[in-house]
Amino acid sequence: QVQLVESGGGLVQAGGSLRLSCAASGRTFSSYATAWFRQAPGKEREFVAAISWSGGVSYYADSVKGRFTISRDNAKNTVYLQMNSLKPEDTAVYYCAAATSAWLNSNAYTGGWYDYWGQGTQVTVSS
Repeated sequence: QVQLVESGGGLVQAGGSLRLSCAASGRTFSSYATAWFRQAPGKEREFVAAISWSGGVSYYADSVKGRFTISRDNAKNTVYLQMNSLKPEDTAVYYCAAATSAWLNSNAYTGGWYDYWGQGTQVTVSS
């Protein structure tokens, strides 16, 4: 079993930056593809970014490409989401998710592909 705990959320002004962390328990986490999703009030959960087990491959939603960077440190069992140039429309609860697959494929954009989820961390961007 894998447990995921997100941290790093908060209130930031538009144009600012935040770095989210997803700390995982379980020895097998380093072999899992991992992703970030977000859900804004009244909206459906949406894909943000995903990274393969090695960190060598990553996917991004068009809305965050060039502003957000996903990375991982398998020695620390942690995945990060560096968020720069934040916009008010980035306001949401951000969730970390892990899949038992090591590699990414077209399913990685879909929440149902992931087996483990964290509890979420709130990110609020003020204008």
